Amino acid sequence: MVHILREHGYIPLEAASGVEAVARCAKEMPSAVLLDLMMPDIDGLEVMKRLRRECAGIPVIMVTGHGDVQSAVKAMKLGAYDFVTKPADIERLLVILQRTIEKVELEREVQRLNTSAETSLEWMLGRSEPIRRIVQLIQQVARTDFTVVLEGETGVGKSFIAGIIHSLSGRAQRSLVRIDMASIPETLIESELFGFEKGAFTGAISQKKGVFEKADGGTLFIDELQNMSPIVQTKFLSVLEERSVRHLGGSAQIPTDIRVIAATNRDMKLALKEQTFRKDLYYRLSEFVMTVPPLRERNEDIPFLAQKFLAEACADLQRPEMTISDEAAVFLMQFPWPGNVRELRNAVRRAALTAEDIVLNPRDLQYLIADQENVSGGNDSAALLPLKELTAIAVRDVERKAVQRAMAASGGNKTRAASILQVDFKTLQSKLRDYSIQ
Repeated sequence: MVHILREHGYIPLEAASGVEAVARCAKEMPSAVLLDLMMPDIDGLEVMKRLRRECAGIPVIMVTGHGDVQSAVKAMKLGAYDFVTKPADIERLLVILQRTIEKVELEREVQRLNTSAETSLEWMLGRSEPIRRIVQLIQQVARTDFTVVLEGETGVGKSFIAGIIHSLSGRAQRSLVRIDMASIPETLIESELFGFEKGAFTGAISQKKGVFEKADGGTLFIDELQNMSPIVQTKFLSVLEERSVRHLGGSAQIPTDIRVIAATNRDMKLALKEQTFRKDLYYRLSEFVMTVPPLRERNEDIPFLAQKFLAEACADLQRPEMTISDEAAVFLMQFPWPGNVRELRNAVRRAALTAEDIVLNPRDLQYLIADQENVSGGNDSAALLPLKELTAIAVRDVERKAVQRAMAASGGNKTRAASILQVDFKTLQSKLRDYSIQ
């Protein structure tokens, strides 16, 4: 058997006993094992058990005599991939061996890709437990053709997740077409969705495809689902049920093959209760519902995401690489983020543009509190910070201004500025460095 396998391009390793076989497998990690049932020390079934403990993942093909098929079946139940009887039919043995190795390699590749996808998704979305659950759901649904409803507050990343689902799906090579139901005037929404024929209405000077046709073979992402009018809901449901669309002003039914992902920032159960959204359409769309948690419910993701956004901003702005101080990280984690991930990203990009140092500090983010006060008409955001943090922020701001005034009054003379501030020269140097004052 060794001679035949070598002739067919394999590199066989031999073991004269079960114990030796387990030891060699642990050392060499072969692509597959041809395991005899009867051996001098421990039998093949015991070897199987030990291989599963010590060399998990190596496929085993049992070799047994004609009269002991029952033991081969028992081995299959223990996890053997297949079995051959002695004397072996060499052609069948080679087919089984090749098929087994290919199958295991495929399984390992799928596992590697899944692990790679999970790692990259965590890098994009975060590492908190709620987001790990979202990553699992994305991986489960992406490779299906289920229609998906993404629920969550504005800015949590629903559109971004829709793009991920499409990119991991079997439709990734075709288009992902997006349409925002809130941004298109009511008078134009039907023509955008379904397309129109020349002359269908005033201004229709030529035929135009709607998003259903543009997304054919791919994915259609409907944002702000709750803003779809009752008339459009009826026609939308008809397209999904019939898998075809008819242009405005046309009569021909045009086949469509699309996967729909819809997003909403409203509780759709309330919309169903208020009868502002058709139940049959919602149930048709909600084969798989995913609720994306707001940023305030996963604030452990905030420092990670902030550093990621900071790196992106520095690259875009062609600035040296920047980091976030511990104090700034605490500030970010305690801010309420009503705009969620989108607001965090914008805040970090603005801070990267205006910061005077390569380390982002709380003072670079103070405008967030002012902006929040302007929106809310009060200082609720600041009130969410602990007194110790508020005091530290205030002290640093006062210190910075005092050092700037002293340096201006002394004409830039550090010795005189230190005298004005009644601190030693070394302390002044430290303050100048901390506040990036030239």
